[in-house]
Amino acid sequence: MPGKQSAPILLASVGGPDEAGVALQAGAGILDAKDPRAGSLGACAPPILRAIVARRGLSGVPVSAALGDAADQPGTFALAAAGAAACGADYLKIGLRFAADDDRAVAFLSAVVRAARAVAPAIRVVAAAYAEAASIGTVPPARLPAIAARGSASGCLIDTALKDGRSLFDHLGAGDLARFVAQCRERGLQCGLAGSLSLAHLSRIHEIGPDVVGVRGAICAGGRNGILDPIRLREFADALNRRAADAPRPA
Repeated sequence: MPGKQSAPILLASVGGPDEAGVALQAGAGILDAKDPRAGSLGACAPPILRAIVARRGLSGVPVSAALGDAADQPGTFALAAAGAAACGADYLKIGLRFAADDDRAVAFLSAVVRAARAVAPAIRVVAAAYAEAASIGTVPPARLPAIAARGSASGCLIDTALKDGRSLFDHLGAGDLARFVAQCRERGLQCGLAGSLSLAHLSRIHEIGPDVVGVRGAICAGGRNGILDPIRLREFADALNRRAADAPRPA
């Protein structure tokens, strides 16, 4: 008899320790430290990241740190990865926002992974591609799982680069996203989806079945540059879990 599928982990983006405290109380599964004003994967300053890690305390909730929408500068981003690892992050997210063949993208990602693990051997690096890759000339999401596996990353994420009101589903179809999830699973990679996702997208998200769902705008008063709202975050977390409980696992 089919069982019920587990809910994706809710990754809630937070801009500082106060928002981290709110997110912990409201049910976030991962605290995602970032500066929303600095792009889709904008990095926060080291003191802010350390304060978010400290606020997490003994809760057991992991902290992820965005490293930026990366240009093809492996030394610069390897140094950033080492610094974020030293601040106590459990995950690092790095956006491959440049055009490159697979070998060059793998070399870039490998440099980031090596630098991070030299500081914190258990840290998990997540490579991100962008849903608008075809129009902005960056590494395509369809190539990301193979690149991530070759670069020794632990996971993959698809996000939107341009925060212009369009969501992930305005750029990629459910079939494309399902294939991305399947390719990650085949390679033993954790998989995540983000990009202006809202409550209205939850049915499709559960059909696709990612491991992680990343949100910012949907859980803030005033959009992604606003203040994290515990009521909206709790509503999103509850809906995410409720949809999973109602969805039958494929036989």
